[in-house]
Amino acid sequence: MKITVMTSDEQILNLDVDPNESVENVKALLEVETSVPIQQQQILFNGNEVGNSQKLSALGVKNDDLLMMTVSGAGAGAAASSGSTNDLSFNTDGSAINPAAFQQHFRRDSNLMGQLFQNDPELAQTILGNDLNKIQEILRLRHRQRSQLQRQKEEELALLYADPFDVEAQKKIEAAIRQKGIDDNWEAALEHNPEAFARVVMLYVDMEVNGVPLKAFVDSGAQSTIISKTCAERLGLLRLLDQRYKGMAHGVGQTEILGRIHVAPIKIGNIFYPCSFLVLDSSNMEFLFGLDMLRKHQCIIDLKENVLRVGGGEVSVPFLQEKDIPSRFLDEEKYSKEASSSGSPLPVASGSNNPSQGGVSSGGASGDKSKDSEFESKVAKLVELGFERQAVIQALQLFNGNEEQAAGFLFG
Repeated sequence: MKITVMTSDEQILNLDVDPNESVENVKALLEVETSVPIQQQQILFNGNEVGNSQKLSALGVKNDDLLMMTVSGAGAGAAASSGSTNDLSFNTDGSAINPAAFQQHFRRDSNLMGQLFQNDPELAQTILGNDLNKIQEILRLRHRQRSQLQRQKEEELALLYADPFDVEAQKKIEAAIRQKGIDDNWEAALEHNPEAFARVVMLYVDMEVNGVPLKAFVDSGAQSTIISKTCAERLGLLRLLDQRYKGMAHGVGQTEILGRIHVAPIKIGNIFYPCSFLVLDSSNMEFLFGLDMLRKHQCIIDLKENVLRVGGGEVSVPFLQEKDIPSRFLDEEKYSKEASSSGSPLPVASGSNNPSQGGVSSGGASGDKSKDSEFESKVAKLVELGFERQAVIQALQLFNGNEEQAAGFLFG
């Protein structure tokens, strides 16, 4: 069930707890959220203080009920508490005074770990690990996030009483209203369009080229069907390369066209079709089935049935699931680095620069420079949503650059 806890400083916390949970375990969760030690917490329900050993259900606490948390002074009882109890308190930066004792406190209580997995799965996973420094980092990050949220609430409260003729205050009110619209839109997307936050797997099908099976990337945004030099050599087609068709392919960037293979058999399903290719000196893709062959063989990209129909429907081959696509095709970071270091775009009029990513700009820059610029682009997008730059950087580093997971973490 869900309960709401209001602290003495008017901070509102929403907890997902078991009805049979003890008050002491609820205090432990509040300690993580507020950095207030358990021994200094007083929980009130219907105006009456409740004991640590009492169960929420026995107290009559129901779904969506409100509890109050007050903080008692450090009296004689606190001074006389054991060293292990003091070890569960926190430093001013939010880190645990004794991270090992903090870790063991949660590990010993399976119910408490279950609640932590629901409220903060990342911290729960870290507590189950053996890296105490990682625990401290997450606790500090949570403390900074709570402080930032508290500052935002204070700023919002101040704006309610701001001078209506103060231009700067009105600008802040306007920004707050705009941010509220963005947050509402994000929440609506999570509820009604959650698949928008998932990675889109590009379209691949199984084909045979010159008798050799391979995974073909189907790209209706690419003007020409292309094959890499290394793949053409592996398929035994490089001997047919006509170098009179050398040139430059322009798309999102540019790369050299080594020549053209005028015709070779490709097998789709059980039928053979003639196909021509441009050969590119590109390492970030092997074989791309472009718009020229899609038109020639009257192909239909049927996303409802998740198949590619060839020859007006005489052959249907399913698009591959993510588990069936080689991991090297899905390694977006590797491909973006390769593409940027080699200056390799997709073919003429291609709508993407990376089969697995749908577009990475390149200009012959080094891989590290491209990686930095890509990271900065992600930082800028999240900062525009209203988060502090340092918090955004930490969130992206925490999730290895995954923008969607970092955004969900920051909003959460």
